[in-house]
Amino acid sequence: MSRNGSNPTIAFDTWVLSPHVRHHGVHMYAVNLLKRFRELSEGYGVQVEPFVTRGDGNGANGLSAVAGFQPQPTRLLRRSRLWRFGGAWALASWKGPAVVFSPQCTTLYLKRPVAIVTTLHDAIPLIMPWKTHKLKTLQFLLRSAARASRAVITVSQHSKADLIDACGIPESRVNVVYNGFDHDVFNASSPDPDLLRDARSKHGIVRDYIFHHGVIKPSKNLRRLIQAYRMVLARNRNLDLDLVLAGPMGWEYGDVVTAAQPDGGRGRVILTGALSQDELVLLVKGAKLVVIPSLYEGFCIPMIEAMSCGAPTVAANASCLPEISGGVLRYFDPRSEEEMSACMEEVLENESVRSELSARGCARAQEFSWRRCAEQTLTVLAAVAHDGQG
Repeated sequence: MSRNGSNPTIAFDTWVLSPHVRHHGVHMYAVNLLKRFRELSEGYGVQVEPFVTRGDGNGANGLSAVAGFQPQPTRLLRRSRLWRFGGAWALASWKGPAVVFSPQCTTLYLKRPVAIVTTLHDAIPLIMPWKTHKLKTLQFLLRSAARASRAVITVSQHSKADLIDACGIPESRVNVVYNGFDHDVFNASSPDPDLLRDARSKHGIVRDYIFHHGVIKPSKNLRRLIQAYRMVLARNRNLDLDLVLAGPMGWEYGDVVTAAQPDGGRGRVILTGALSQDELVLLVKGAKLVVIPSLYEGFCIPMIEAMSCGAPTVAANASCLPEISGGVLRYFDPRSEEEMSACMEEVLENESVRSELSARGCARAQEFSWRRCAEQTLTVLAAVAHDGQG
């Protein structure tokens, strides 16, 4: 259906732009796509219509209308549970867009009367479930989105294979579109030394440090990272570093908090909580080493951000991490604390290796951008929208 001449409309579900999701990757994904859809949509022959609501801090609220981009106010978005479990689908059915785009499987949609396109970032709830009362809901929403979506977007070839296997999605319906990152912020320019010193002082970082950033949750594998870090310090008296874990508490983080407590050995584990973007980029750039020990990732924006900053980075050889990093890093088995610690120690002890990781990682990271992600996503959405008009 069109409300803009001959251009079909694409409704954008902005629930993941709510404040409570702000420090999660899906929020970053949605807000960056939406900004670029505003710039690009007219050129794709579609009109993008994000649902917005005033007064709740939704990240879409500040975007004004331009040709090809028309926000659609609705009070219903404030009622989160109603929105997610029937309200959004009913509203979309009434409004009659050609396509509804959901940037994460957080809202229940049915196949008709409008076409649905959903980004399924990973298959974590199905492949490595964790203990939480929300798991069954997440599994239900993921499977429902896989069934209802005319097209599925995912963010790596590895996630595509897992989604096809776990959800039975036909390969022809799954499109891989890599994420991007903010080149203006995460870049190889040197950090301001005074600002870096202030950021370190604020969080009590008094030594060189190993760094990780991201929501603290089971798939990040941070308990093993803490143990591997302590193994490095225990066997190598030449190394004296803190381990800084930056990011908000997600779920099932108790073992990480417990493991981070002082154990009588050298070094400290520092949990900073969620950081402002300015603080985050300073601490990434100031790190001696960035470690990505995840058991599973759909894409891993933090890894690309660290690589683009020129921070020497090592990563697990699991899920999509070698794919996204292009094989240019040093890798380890994330389930082996010994192998993880040996990889970290080798890089920390060798300045030339760190320089090589910095240069190669930075070059690889430049292959990703939010504009390219938005262009490829709009290509999928426009194809579904125009197909529905035919």
